[in-house]
Amino acid sequence: MLMKNITVKCLQAIESLKDVPDDELQWFIDCGKVIELPAGDAIFRPGDLLPGPFVVVTGKVKLCIPVGSEMQEVGIYESGAIGGNLPFSRAKIANVLPQALEDLTYLQFPLELLDEMIRLHFRLTQALVHVMANRIREYTAFEQQNEKMMALGKLSAGLAHELNNPAAAVVRGSVSLLEHLKLVPDAFKEVISLGLKAEDISFFLDKLISVPPDEKPVLSMMDRSELEDDLADWLAEKRVPCAADLTENLVELGVGTSDLNDIAARLPAASIPTMFRWINSQLATEKISVDLKEASGRIADLVGAVKSFTHMDQGRGKQYVDIHTGIQSTLKMLQHKIRNGNVQIVENFDLDLPEVNAMIGELNQVWTNLVDNALDAMEPNGNGKLTISTGRAKDCVRVIISDNGPGIPENIKTRIFDPFFTIKEIGKGTGLGLDVVMRIVKQHKGAVKVQSRPGQTDLIVEFPING
Repeated sequence: MLMKNITVKCLQAIESLKDVPDDELQWFIDCGKVIELPAGDAIFRPGDLLPGPFVVVTGKVKLCIPVGSEMQEVGIYESGAIGGNLPFSRAKIANVLPQALEDLTYLQFPLELLDEMIRLHFRLTQALVHVMANRIREYTAFEQQNEKMMALGKLSAGLAHELNNPAAAVVRGSVSLLEHLKLVPDAFKEVISLGLKAEDISFFLDKLISVPPDEKPVLSMMDRSELEDDLADWLAEKRVPCAADLTENLVELGVGTSDLNDIAARLPAASIPTMFRWINSQLATEKISVDLKEASGRIADLVGAVKSFTHMDQGRGKQYVDIHTGIQSTLKMLQHKIRNGNVQIVENFDLDLPEVNAMIGELNQVWTNLVDNALDAMEPNGNGKLTISTGRAKDCVRVIISDNGPGIPENIKTRIFDPFFTIKEIGKGTGLGLDVVMRIVKQHKGAVKVQSRPGQTDLIVEFPING
């Protein structure tokens, strides 16, 4: 199709415009401007003022949106596709990059004549509004999926980091434990060769190896340093091998040189190094076992938090649950971001709250979006204070999530729940997080309110206890 041949009949061949009267389409053509772009050029860029409606005449356009530091393809405009700022659209600034895949010809309608179109050309306006409705539906579906994937990515990255440390500790501990166990037979033979009495062996065990964890003392740094020096000197004097490792293990037990003297008194001088080498092996094995227990316990806690957060073992309908469980699971899932942001968590929970009738999996999405937004708001500070308060408001449960970030400007406070509205950098937010919050809370017959001033923002969620 050549530029000079853009006619009413050409536009009526487009499904969306086929029922528009000839005179209205002719007006659209007369007001518009035919533009040619070489392959690779963009019609406009994210952050630009969105131009008026345009119709692709020849060529193809790739549509991309910024996601993080990359551009993600969301669709292709081919001949007959309609884009740009359409009638009654609330979009003013572009958030998509339409880039010519091949040499492109398109008809650009001027933005300043959009109001005149709405006033004087009803059928053309109606057709373009239908195009906009379809575009919003498709874009919303994409952004909702993108929002889910972004949220999943954040949680997965944080969870992977949280699991990495205890998992690595388990691997290191397992290897070390195996090495120590290989030494047990030889150490045991050496101890047997000493010909010690049974009561002496029992004394050593009671003194050092069978100390319950809750009886181990908590030492100050100064006391610990002094004890380490005393033990190191004593072990060096007795020529005990592995003195450094043994000193560390003995300090953990709070053992002093008087205890070592009691043990040495029951041993021939020549047997002291052998006996303490065996004691060190036993203490090291015990310490590794304790470390393994703690690390595996941490992994189990994280898996439990994931299970609770996703509600994976229960139905998707409403049931009576303690909302604090979901909130605490959410905090565990976001622990990596909380720690990196140097954020203090304050839990003002009303533990007398009754269980609420809710879809706990959906509520966890609410807590995740609200907490994540609060953490983002405090990020520029390098630290922050996140306060989560729960309580009762007549027949409703009330949850308040407060941050001490910069606050929400008054002129946008009423818009923060609008779909696609975001004050985050392009590619960092989809503008659907708070829209999801609002829809889920309304689904629970509740409401969300915001109160904000510099230094404090409160997001207040209320919904019926027996909803």
